[in-house]
Formats: sequence, C-alpha cells, structure tokens
Amino acid sequence: MLYVTETPLPGVLILEPRRFGDARGFFSESWNKQRMEEAGIDLDFVQDNHSLSAQVGTVRGLHFQSPPHAQDKLVRCGQGALLDVAVDVRKGSPTYGQHVAVELTAENGKQLLVPKGFLHGFLTRAPNTEIIYKCTDYYAPECDGAVHWDSCGIDWEFEGDALLSEKDAAAQTLADFDSPFVWEG
Repeated sequence: MLYVTETPLPGVLILEPRRFGDARGFFSESWNKQRMEEAGIDLDFVQDNHSLSAQVGTVRGLHFQSPPHAQDKLVRCGQGALLDVAVDVRKGSPTYGQHVAVELTAENGKQLLVPKGFLHGFLTRAPNTEIIYKCTDYYAPECDGAVHWDSCGIDWEFEGDALLSEKDAAAQTLADFDSPFVWEG
C-alpha cells in the first residue's frame, strides 16, 4: 500500500509507503515500481544518492540539473530529520517561485517527489541526518546549478547560521536566475 498526498504544486507529491512494524522495528518497501505505477507515477530511476550531514542547520541546495539532463527526484530520510523543499522554477508556470516544504524523518517514513523544473534543497534538523534519493538521470556536472537557499521566501524554521558549501554560499538569487525550465501546462 502506498499513500500519495498532492501538494499545492502540481507534480510535487508526498509519498508514504506502508510500514509493517513490531517490537523489532519495521519493514517498508521504499520503492516499488508496480505500486508507483498503480498510483499514477511512472518514472525510470537510474541513480541513487546518499549523503550524510553531521550538523544540525546544514543546508544543501537549492539545486537543479538543467536539460538535457534534468532530474526527477524521490527523496527520503534514512536517519535523523530534515526540512525538504521544492521550488517551482518553470517559466510561465502559475506557481513559479512558490514552494512546498515537508518534514522528512526516519520515523515518519515520508518521501517527497520533486519533478524536473523544481529546485530542491533541505535543511537538517537532527545531527547525523542521512538523505537518500533516487534520480531519473545521471549526474552531469555541466548541467549542475544552484539558487541561493534564502532567496525564495522559504520559512526554514531555523534560527542561527546555516552551514553551507562554497557552491551554495555563492549561488545566485532567485531574482537573478534565468531558468532553463519551461512550464508545459
């Protein structure tokens, strides 16, 4: 069983695979192509990524990979907790610049489906947070890009200084971003 919740941004979905638990813990199918197709989600993932952020307040993003190597992503938290964010950057979209933020934790088992044409990023809320995500295209450094994490009006629900990579600290603002994505509504 797979529970799918639509968000205010068409295509951005919250997925909750069913968990079977007992005194030992739980079992869950984090990805099942047949169940996804039954839910209307037909994606071919080609790469899995896994990262660990040691400190609370680590921000990774807001990232994108431009065409011809744009990626859909299915994101989950393997350990810890994070605020996961998707921002619509499809030119002409009625929801351009709007975002969805969802708390993903190891305990809640939620996943966020981030389609092509959306920025993606997260902020860690617990030490040693692991993020695990599937991608529909391979990493292509020549298509890799970022928009500054605090330029999109997102309430990150965090006080203090964010821990950023050099790339993310130097990223352009959303106002300066010339998006390579076009809404095909």
